[in-house]
This record gives sequence, structure tokens and C-alpha cells, in this order.
Amino acid sequence: MRFSKYLIVATLTTVFLSGCSFFEYIIYRPDINQGNYMTETETSKLQVGQTKQQVLYIMGTPMLKSAFGDNVWYYVLRENPHHGHVNQTTYTLTFNNSDVLIDIKSDTLPHN
Repeated sequence: MRFSKYLIVATLTTVFLSGCSFFEYIIYRPDINQGNYMTETETSKLQVGQTKQQVLYIMGTPMLKSAFGDNVWYYVLRENPHHGHVNQTTYTLTFNNSDVLIDIKSDTLPHN
């Protein structure tokens, strides 16, 4: 009888000391998306040779512009699902001096 009391106390102590990690998947966490919301449809419309106005129409306002001029635009989408890994996609668009798109680069960060 005495052993069962210690077993119950030890079990309850373990549950309480584990904190919220025991209930982690029961607790609701919203998806957190930050940056430029980009879909596959929008990014597939990007083509070398488009003007800045055309890119603005397709993608919207860039998240960042180059500090050394207005010829490099960065579109960043960071997705943090409620119980998953963080995903980050970055599009780097480079324009020439005539405001024509000359390069499109896409980078995806690996999962943390």
C-alpha cells in the first residue's frame, strides 16, 4: 500500500514537472505567416524582360529593396505552422538601369 502511494506521487510529480510539453499537441497554436504572401501561380508569371510595374502588379510591393540602389528587390515569405517546421522562401529580383527584370533567384531555407 505504501509503495502505491509513492508510485502515484512520483507519477503526478513527473507530469507536473514536465510542464506544458505534455499537452503540447492539445493546445491550439495558430499558423504564423510573415512577409509577402506568394503562390505558385504568381511566381510562375515572373519572366525575365518584365518591367518593374509588371512585377509590382504580379507580386505586390517587395519586402526589401537594395540599400545601394533600387535595382534589387527581395520578396520573403516565412511560414510557421502551428506544430511544424519553419519554412522560408526568398525571391531575389534584379533589374537593370532601364527598370527591366534581368535575373530571378529563388532560395528556400532548410528546416530548423
